[in-house]
Amino acid sequence: MLIDREANVPKQKTHSGAKKRFKVTGSGKLTHEQANRRHLMESKSSKRTRRLMADEPVSKADTKKVNKLLGR
Repeated sequence: MLIDREANVPKQKTHSGAKKRFKVTGSGKLTHEQANRRHLMESKSSKRTRRLMADEPVSKADTKKVNKLLGR
């Protein structure tokens, strides 16, 4: 009796750190939160903190690497 070996190929795992840090938009682009909005907020201007609220697209240089970590 022959055993099907292809059924035992391990599944691809999504990088658990990457899935918490990056989101995929509806059009398929990658976004991430901006840094510098965690603490020491009193010294930063309101204008600066509002600007840092917005998600930012992942740079072209990092897109390939992030896609691989997300299993895309």
